[in-house]
Amino acid sequence: MSALGEPERHRMPVTLAVFTKNRVNPAYAAARLAADRVAAEAGARTMHYVPETPDDVGQQKVLVGEALAAGPDAVVFVPTDDSAMVEDVRRFEAAGIPVVNCINRMVGRFLSFVGSDDVAVGYTAARALIDGLGGKGDIVVIEGSPGAPTARDRIVGLRRALDESPAIKVLGSGTGAFQEQPARLVMARLLAQHAQIDGVWTGNDLMAFGALDALADSGRRAQVVGINGLPGAIERIEQGTMLASVDFSAFNIAAIAARAALRHLRGEPVPAQIMVPAVLIDRTNFTAWQVPFTARPLMAWEDVAGGCNVTDK
Repeated sequence: MSALGEPERHRMPVTLAVFTKNRVNPAYAAARLAADRVAAEAGARTMHYVPETPDDVGQQKVLVGEALAAGPDAVVFVPTDDSAMVEDVRRFEAAGIPVVNCINRMVGRFLSFVGSDDVAVGYTAARALIDGLGGKGDIVVIEGSPGAPTARDRIVGLRRALDESPAIKVLGSGTGAFQEQPARLVMARLLAQHAQIDGVWTGNDLMAFGALDALADSGRRAQVVGINGLPGAIERIEQGTMLASVDFSAFNIAAIAARAALRHLRGEPVPAQIMVPAVLIDRTNFTAWQVPFTARPLMAWEDVAGGCNVTDK
């Protein structure tokens, strides 16, 4: 029986508790907006739970307790750390509250996981950089947070592309924590250590922006790729200062995650896994991403639920 069918949980409107990692990454702002819009379409409402300190595990643990006290009908959950939050998310299961895990995959029993293939995302960004360099050159790598499976999987994709490209040399790397200022500091260090850097692979667009700022500070140039398809990346691709980004769309992922939760509450089937396609954005196609998130159409259930992107339970 769905949560809406349980008398002790029946109330109007339906409430979705939405957990995101921080308020500094525009990708998560887009995710919250998408969840709000999907909920509003269904006459439901959202409650947002975001750590005050970006990606803070302890704060997210406290927020889980606050959400449990509020008693939502379902949860859309992006963990700050895929391992550290496992026991906390199990508290929702114990309370009979269904959870859709999205973006960062976790171990556990969930209604569904909604995300993109991060290995493929990392590979696609790397191939764009390698191709942009003509298949040879010296690059540096700025990774995301080690506690995020998105970061770890994207590095796997990067390594796969590097294995195919022996004329590309990695000079050095650092962790930018998926944030702009830490990435800027990492890039400044790498620039000080290496007189020639031809390319920069970064695990998301915010880190690409930090790398570009450090390059500008030093008066140097390099080909830079990112991930997320943020508006700032689209602007930089148009300007020619950034080579490419990959549309790992938190906006689309969150929209489908919210739709999955609402479908379950209506008693409709939901697959165990839904993978949202991610495509390369470069000078050949960037105009399609110039529409602001507030005006973008929400991804429909049929866009992903009718084909190979779905795995049934």
